[in-house]
Amino acid sequence: MKKRVIYLLVGIILALISFIYDVQMIQFVESIRNFYLDYIFVGITFASSGIIIFFFLTSLFLWQEHKRKWIPPLWLSLGFSIIMSYIIKVLVHRARPFQEGIVSVLGIGQYFMQNNVLTWNFSMPSFQSILVFSALPILDKEFPKFKYIWFVFACLVAFSRVYFGLHYFSDVIIGGIVGYSIGLYFVYIEEKYGLGSKILRKLKIEK
Repeated sequence: MKKRVIYLLVGIILALISFIYDVQMIQFVESIRNFYLDYIFVGITFASSGIIIFFFLTSLFLWQEHKRKWIPPLWLSLGFSIIMSYIIKVLVHRARPFQEGIVSVLGIGQYFMQNNVLTWNFSMPSFQSILVFSALPILDKEFPKFKYIWFVFACLVAFSRVYFGLHYFSDVIIGGIVGYSIGLYFVYIEEKYGLGSKILRKLKIEK
């Protein structure tokens, strides 16, 4: 638990720093764009668009490994992450960096992003960051050997949003903190109250 608290504190410190230097950092990222990185991060965008598929696959893996009680917490984390993302977006009401004219949207990514920047879909926090980081605590708990792979992937997904000009660094860091906190909360609920097991018994999936 102490380690997780340290992670959250580091994230909060990084978020505070990024608020100060958001404009400079995203303009620097724009300056290093190149043909190869463009296609790498477009590929990551393709992969991250399958986040729901990842949750399905993780659920199947939990099922096969007889860790079924963690399936409800995993999906509850996903659901609460979606809800919290929209609530914070509407409350904070922060325009995206390309909308402010601070950076341009990456040309090659416009096709993939054209339905992702609706009028109400504001910048803070990053929706993708919340989702990918919400799964980390459960993976850390049950599949420690794979947690670093997902952590790296989560960071790349978050950074890709900055690279495209869709989000500031603070957007993705806050998204990561919120998502990770939601995941931790449902790990705590499962460990203390056995919520997942109760849900499975109610559904008559387990005795």
